[in-house]
Amino acid sequence: MYPTREEAIRILNESEKMNPGPWKKHSLFTAECAEKITKKIEGMDSEKAYILGLLHDIGRRFGVKHLGHVLDGYNYMNSLGYDEMARICLTHSFSTKDINTYIGKFDITIEEVEMLKTELSKLEYDDYDRLIQLCDCLASPNGVVNMIDRMNDVETRYNMYPENKRQMNLKLKEYFEVKTGQNIYEITSDDKVLWGK
Repeated sequence: MYPTREEAIRILNESEKMNPGPWKKHSLFTAECAEKITKKIEGMDSEKAYILGLLHDIGRRFGVKHLGHVLDGYNYMNSLGYDEMARICLTHSFSTKDINTYIGKFDITIEEVEMLKTELSKLEYDDYDRLIQLCDCLASPNGVVNMIDRMNDVETRYNMYPENKRQMNLKLKEYFEVKTGQNIYEITSDDKVLWGK
């Protein structure tokens, strides 16, 4: 299960008041990207995609955290009975399905890390997992950006970006370009400069 669009917007607005920051705008752009892409793919639900994109980072409502936001979002959505949303809170940061590729601090206990690893290992990624991973990489707080530029920016800020994660993100872009038959930037961005990349 996942919330309705109205409920998701309410949760996001409430959460942003608890921990204001650029993550809300990033979440809105992630949701818009997901909605636009799924409108081009038969069999995918654009309403569901929008909601999953909107709340993928909802763990940030509990404060400024790194890996902790993944755990907090997962637990919070499960506490509300939204298991499909909880799943996205977990999977959005791990395009390679490897918790060790997380970029940022491991600010949770060893037991919590092991719990996330166990839960992640149980999952077989579907196109909604892959979609939100892609859109998370496309969306900045200022709009859709070139994925390579975004990954390079993250690498500059954290002094690392695992190569297998970088390559997987680029493969996700290719995967959805095949499914949509279009350049992902053309679908998601009004910036024609991005379309050729």
